[in-house]
Amino acid sequence: MTGKPTAEPAVPETDEDLADLLLDLTVPHEDIAGILALRRRIAADRALRATADDAVAVLVAGMGAGGSGRTEGERPHLPALPEDIGALEPYLPVYVYVAALPVVRAYHRERGVPEDIGRRTLADLGRQLAVHRRRHGTGGLAHPGWPALHFRGELYQLGRLQFERAGLGARTAAAVSAAGVAASAGDSCLSLHIPDFLGPLAPGAVDRSLARAKAFFARHFPEERATVATCHSWLLDPQLAAYLPPGSNIMRFQSRFAPARPGEAPETEDRDPVGFVFGDPRLDHDRLPRRTTLERAIGDHLRAGRHWHAGHGWFAL
Repeated sequence: MTGKPTAEPAVPETDEDLADLLLDLTVPHEDIAGILALRRRIAADRALRATADDAVAVLVAGMGAGGSGRTEGERPHLPALPEDIGALEPYLPVYVYVAALPVVRAYHRERGVPEDIGRRTLADLGRQLAVHRRRHGTGGLAHPGWPALHFRGELYQLGRLQFERAGLGARTAAAVSAAGVAASAGDSCLSLHIPDFLGPLAPGAVDRSLARAKAFFARHFPEERATVATCHSWLLDPQLAAYLPPGSNIMRFQSRFAPARPGEAPETEDRDPVGFVFGDPRLDHDRLPRRTTLERAIGDHLRAGRHWHAGHGWFAL
């Protein structure tokens, strides 16, 4: 079900109604005043309103995209937004997502997505604002295009994990085929993401999340029939095995996956481990705390002059 949206984008006309929506999306309290101020500025500035409306139109025009329509690892992008609106500029993407809310909710209803799943999925907008503030101490979105997956109906949170409707990339499809599983580039798959602020990556929680995903996508997106799950994350870096016990949550998560890009040179990825484990990817490696096994692993590895790598894996559903 893609094509013309069945609802119109809209932003509440009053601060009170907008504040209620922001709270539903778990937007942190310290960010709400800035977003409300931006709403008033957009209402008074025709050029800025036109820019925001154009961005909303691009976002909702892709409603329901996903599955084989987007290769795993690709990300939708919001159109270019102005950089000259002062301290409120970081909140402009949030305004765009809020405006798209009626459209994505209508799409969820068309697909029969339960209201609680839709609510928890879209609440990732608030999580991303919290991540940005933890890392940078200011309001905004570190990756403004990331919530587009949620607000276009392409990604759903089901328990501990998020699942993105995607298409297999050529390299992953080749690895899957080499393992004896029928696969071609573009075939539907589920790309796994691990949200922040949700506690340990416990094996039982992962099992329950996967079970929910199988039932959810079979019911609400039966035409896609994904048979493979993929993940692209520093958590799949095989170097972690030198530091973490085999029974740790991370190593047990890693053990679910077969390599998706065997034989390829690794991609250096130092910022993500530092950002996710310590809160700020810009921290001085020599001053990273050593309070836990994982903290010691990340910091000691970097202080020894080595690098962390992006890991790529897959498993059959």
